[in-house]
Amino acid sequence: MLLLLPVYAPSRLAAQSDSVRAVALRVAQTRPDSGRAMMRRLLASLSPQDSLYPGALFTAGMLAPDAGLIATNLQRVVVEYGRSVWADSALVALAKLYFAQGDLAATSQAAERLRRDYPDSPLKPRADFTGARAYFDMKDDVHGCALIREALDGAGADVEFRNQVSFYAPRCAAIPGVPAAGTPATTGDSQAKPATPATTYAVQVLAVKSASQVDEMLTRLKVMGFDARVVRDTSGLFKVRVGRYATHDEAAQVQRRLKTRLGGQPFVVEEP
Repeated sequence: MLLLLPVYAPSRLAAQSDSVRAVALRVAQTRPDSGRAMMRRLLASLSPQDSLYPGALFTAGMLAPDAGLIATNLQRVVVEYGRSVWADSALVALAKLYFAQGDLAATSQAAERLRRDYPDSPLKPRADFTGARAYFDMKDDVHGCALIREALDGAGADVEFRNQVSFYAPRCAAIPGVPAAGTPATTGDSQAKPATPATTYAVQVLAVKSASQVDEMLTRLKVMGFDARVVRDTSGLFKVRVGRYATHDEAAQVQRRLKTRLGGQPFVVEEP
């Protein structure tokens, strides 16, 4: 008897793969073994040459039961799938893992590799920050402060992240090019001027009435390495947005990245 399997378009397969990964992440919060089993089945169903494989491998790594397996899977993403949209996320995760393990040299190497290979990645400021902390612990303030400067430059309107980075800025006061925390920008006008609210930009990926859909999207974005939040306005819709960016160009770059990973029609919005 010939078993006829349904043939799905690539976009539908991608959506199914993302859905399995999102469900596995949710399940793993309370039943980690079940979440890992779901990812093993997904990986077994995909060819290593499949474009969906790196994302599944990344998620399997994040759910792995020990640091060794986490590192192995993430390293595979970086080495074997370096041109995929998951490679920079894997490097950021590796840098954080190595730092937590106290392997400062490996932390700085992962951060430097992301800077070298993916200079336009929106995750670069996060890698810069983790790499800077490793350099500081190695008593290498010159390299650490250089990364702090880059992390500050890339923090955009993310106040929480900027505050985390600024905590380390005072130790860089004597090193050229790194502003001390809380130091205002100087201008030729010595008279103080009232601050005007800065316009920021975000990328909206979803607008729905169902809270369950919102939870699923937030989970998917989290595993991809994006900082997502929910906005609710007078329309009553739950709007899932990513980031707070100082310029439209920064937001547009992330919008293109999200469209590649999620599909759909994410778009840039202006926020007061």
